[in-house]
Amino acid sequence: MKLERLLGYPGEPRTLEDLRARGYNFDPARLGELTADEGWHHDDRRQALPPEPPGEPVPGGSFKRARALMRDYAFAEGSAVRAIFQQDAPLEGRDMLLVARFVGLDFRLGVRVGEVVDERRTEEGRPVRVWGWNYRTLRGHLERGQMSYEVRKWLDTGAVEFRIAAVSHRAVVGNPLVRLGFALLGRREQLKFYRYTCEVMARRTAAAAGAAAG
Repeated sequence: MKLERLLGYPGEPRTLEDLRARGYNFDPARLGELTADEGWHHDDRRQALPPEPPGEPVPGGSFKRARALMRDYAFAEGSAVRAIFQQDAPLEGRDMLLVARFVGLDFRLGVRVGEVVDERRTEEGRPVRVWGWNYRTLRGHLERGQMSYEVRKWLDTGAVEFRIAAVSHRAVVGNPLVRLGFALLGRREQLKFYRYTCEVMARRTAAAAGAAAG
């Protein structure tokens, strides 16, 4: 604990209440203008989930199972990141305190849920049902940017997928040791988190599909 305090940094949130009055540490209105030339990472990861019959999502299917896992942030269970949030709070606008295990230490990172998407749309001439949400980084976070999670079902074929789309950049951190450590290892841990969550979603939705079939 003493070492964690030593490696803390100004503005690091300690509790969920610390996030209430915080604003974003970037401008979400400029999200589409943030380029790789300026050091921003643009990630788009997709994981196939068990398919369903064509048409709208079915009860007990992988789409609805994935949606439940996403709503509760359960796809991160067992990873280096755990989330603290008010369980009965509406999803849209929800403050979340992410506790990230990094180089053997815990760092507390504040995010706020932005939009929640629940719609049927057409992409490349094909109908797709989409449910998801994003969160955006608050002041005191080690990164700046937005991460989106979606479950998508292509209604013509029944194919289902989980998607992570993120735009991110390292934030300016006052503690030089934290800044150096995050510069060296932060991107690696970020990509590891993407892989882990995709694996969890594939495994848990497959297990649910198997149980329903049994």
